[in-house]
Amino acid sequence: MPNQPAIARADVVIAGGGFAGLALALALRQSLGSAFKVVVADPAFTAGARPDLRASAIAAAARRMFETLGVWDAVAADAQPILDMVVTDSKLKDAVRPVFLTFAGEVEAGEPFAHMIENAPLNAALAATACGEGIDLRATTVTRFEHQGGRIEVALGDGTAISASLLVAADGARSGVREQAGIATHGWSYGQSAIVTTVSHERDHNGRAEEHFLPAGPFAILPLTGRRSSLVWTETDTEAARIIALPDEAFHAELERRFGLHLGEIGVVAARRAYPLGLFIARTFIAERIALVGDAAHVIHPIAGQGLNMGLRDIAALAEAIVDAARLGLDCGGADVLERYQRWRRFDTAAMGIATDGLNRLFSNESDVLRLMRDVGLGLVDRMPALKSFFIREAAGVTGDVPKLLRGEAL
Repeated sequence: MPNQPAIARADVVIAGGGFAGLALALALRQSLGSAFKVVVADPAFTAGARPDLRASAIAAAARRMFETLGVWDAVAADAQPILDMVVTDSKLKDAVRPVFLTFAGEVEAGEPFAHMIENAPLNAALAATACGEGIDLRATTVTRFEHQGGRIEVALGDGTAISASLLVAADGARSGVREQAGIATHGWSYGQSAIVTTVSHERDHNGRAEEHFLPAGPFAILPLTGRRSSLVWTETDTEAARIIALPDEAFHAELERRFGLHLGEIGVVAARRAYPLGLFIARTFIAERIALVGDAAHVIHPIAGQGLNMGLRDIAALAEAIVDAARLGLDCGGADVLERYQRWRRFDTAAMGIATDGLNRLFSNESDVLRLMRDVGLGLVDRMPALKSFFIREAAGVTGDVPKLLRGEAL
């Protein structure tokens, strides 16, 4: 690259220091040792950066990976196990919301299928563990890159440059690396937004998650530690913008209409924000010496709570492909390594995208005919324990060709 000082060398540069980027860096460092150089670049590493106020459902497989990476113990006290789940289907004005489907919350005896945890403490634990492992965290961005002599030279926003075998894009749905690599995405916007906030309530939730299917979209109540719950509340873009802009009392009234009073009085205890929803999948997850993971590769509807967990499956698969190649003395950014990663993740991602798209279209509408059909379907599933067990294991991420880290095995 022109006008660059002497270029440092690394094996892997990761653009993005969220869950996926940091977990990948830890997996590589712990498996391949300090001689394997990993750099993670993210402006959020700057002191005083605004914390992520959202919460996430961590599936059992992802929890096993965090345990293997030595992170889970630091956040276990902040994680609320989901002990059971109920699904309702009604109109907003209905006085009663009948329960059509219930799930027990264990994937194995004594192992919840998921935990709810706020993003900030988990990300902080990942960053602290990465620092303790000596991983090079840079409070900057990847600004550009070019291929040179069988490597990829990466320029950072702080003026430094690094020559690496592989550049990993873990920089989110608006990935700058993906855009610079010329990788198109295919998909569509749903014309919906998810309103996200946290509420407190008088009564204990007892670890129960609730998903109320309303005509505008799902209204999910997800248990957090203490008498608190995280909300993911789907509305049309126009209605979500209107609700977000309401004064506190009017917002509370809209919230109470959907939340109900089964947990007593409720109060909003966090900022309320709206996030546009859509289905977008990258045309390819790889390019020459580049791999896309997480939201940089795929964005799906949150109706099944699988977006984050799909990203963690990406990094578990990519880490295993890289480690296997490095131990054989092969180029960790070589085409065969990247093709193995893409084969592992591409079909699973497309299948989940189709499934969540179909669920959203089935439930986010006013059709009484569709409502009758889906309610009959939910009732039938509720009477089939084996099928419910299969769905729970799918949600827990423990079915199919599961990478080692997600089985709780070190690489």
